[in-house]
Amino acid sequence: MEENKNMPPIYVISGGKGVAGHTIVETMLIQYPDNKIPVIVEPEVLTQKQVDDITDQVVKVNGAIAHTMVNHEMRRILMEACERKNIPHFDLVGGLSDYLDQTLDIRPVEQPGLYRLRNIQYFRRVRAIEFTMAHDDGQQADKIRNADIVLTGVSRTGKTPLSIYMAMFGWKVANVPIVPGIEPPPTLFQVDPRRVFSLDISIIFLIAQRSNRISKFGMSEDSDYVNRRKVRDELDYAKKICEKGGFTLINVSNKPIEYSANRIITMVTDRFGADKWQRDEE
Repeated sequence: MEENKNMPPIYVISGGKGVAGHTIVETMLIQYPDNKIPVIVEPEVLTQKQVDDITDQVVKVNGAIAHTMVNHEMRRILMEACERKNIPHFDLVGGLSDYLDQTLDIRPVEQPGLYRLRNIQYFRRVRAIEFTMAHDDGQQADKIRNADIVLTGVSRTGKTPLSIYMAMFGWKVANVPIVPGIEPPPTLFQVDPRRVFSLDISIIFLIAQRSNRISKFGMSEDSDYVNRRKVRDELDYAKKICEKGGFTLINVSNKPIEYSANRIITMVTDRFGADKWQRDEE
């Protein structure tokens, strides 16, 4: 098919990344086996100058344009430029957008990339939950530096349910149990202390929590697990670890998970910025 070697390109123009438009064009082209039509994606086209520069280039190569401009004004500017310069152009979203405008009688947000952003947020939550489950109760302590948030505390302070709750909102959370006589993993003190929160709890509430657990599992009521002096020692030891690491102490006595999670998330966001709290994954 010698005559196809220099076929004019199709430019996919988008106010976002151009993924949707590129997919549609490639889906059509695959119906024409062995075609030689180049597809060039021009993403994040947001200004009149970008439109002018791109359409000038398209004219030079005798190309065509397919576009997915969700912003009504930018769509108008692009289509007018194509008409002036006699460029074949194909609006991949305008017809449906106009229909939805009329049917829903709601002004669209006109923000490119919302679908992609929603997918990113969904997969971020999935990764966060997977990370949190893999780093529950001190597991994989050598990798907790990759966590957005690290929780510490003695047994039955609610580390696991609090971790999972925050993970559902996209936060990668690790939790490390504090046990008297057992040194915490060295990596706990290598994490930025602004990300580490030590869960404190009143001794009365903690013993009540543990007593319920003892009853449920048929453990001895004489166990050190609910011995007031031993429990006091555990809480004091946890506070010493908190002070040593410069961590933030959070009292969770009789507090709903939502309340504690909101406090922690607010502090981390304030400390690192709304767009910079997330740690890069390895």
